[in-house]
Amino acid sequence: MPQALQLQDDRISVLVITPDNITAELLKSAFNRERKKSFAVQMLTGTSQKVIGKLTAHKPQVALICDELQDSPLAGFKVLQKLREFHQDTAAVMLLQSCKPDCVVEAFREGARGVFSRAHSLKALSKCIRTVHQGQYWANNQDLGHIMNALSQRKTLSLSNGDGMPLLTRREEDVVRLVAEGMKNGEIARSLDLAEHSIRNYLYRIFDKLGVSSRVELILYTFNQRDRGNYPSAMQYPDSRGRGL
Repeated sequence: MPQALQLQDDRISVLVITPDNITAELLKSAFNRERKKSFAVQMLTGTSQKVIGKLTAHKPQVALICDELQDSPLAGFKVLQKLREFHQDTAAVMLLQSCKPDCVVEAFREGARGVFSRAHSLKALSKCIRTVHQGQYWANNQDLGHIMNALSQRKTLSLSNGDGMPLLTRREEDVVRLVAEGMKNGEIARSLDLAEHSIRNYLYRIFDKLGVSSRVELILYTFNQRDRGNYPSAMQYPDSRGRGL
């Protein structure tokens, strides 16, 4: 069983995944400049295969993953995929060499809660980590534009079938509403008095019914439907903080 980092205070446990020690130390120094010492940072470096082999020994609250590792420029996405398999509750941020549209979209599609460009000031990195830890999403306006452009190329989402009947059950609508408010699976489970594995099962069915592949797509489609006035009558409008973007 993976061991969560045991903290004696309210620091956020962060796992930083980089190709080499130089990059790792650079990122670690960005966290160490925090006067409040808000983070407990651990490091993994090397190839994607080496990092994946060590993921089960860690259970961080937030993971910062470089897209480029020792084996290839996009190897970090392999790590992101495995991280989502091993640790559903870990909030992941992809650290991108450049925020190209396909990389931004792929990061969120694979379950990242944020993207951070190496071209951006590291002073904002701490705020990014806190934001995703709080259950929100981190993306600037340009990144959001890439996501919306990708979604606009897909068929329009409908929350009703051809007969006008809702695609989602009342309970599935509740799950969607709480996802849009930024809640994690464990928080949704406690709110609805359900087991966490039941929430995962609900999300699989919701994704299948609506034709989306990630929480970000679900949230963006939900807000799009709200703006169009297409919510089923039983669904409440999500809290605005659920955008997190």
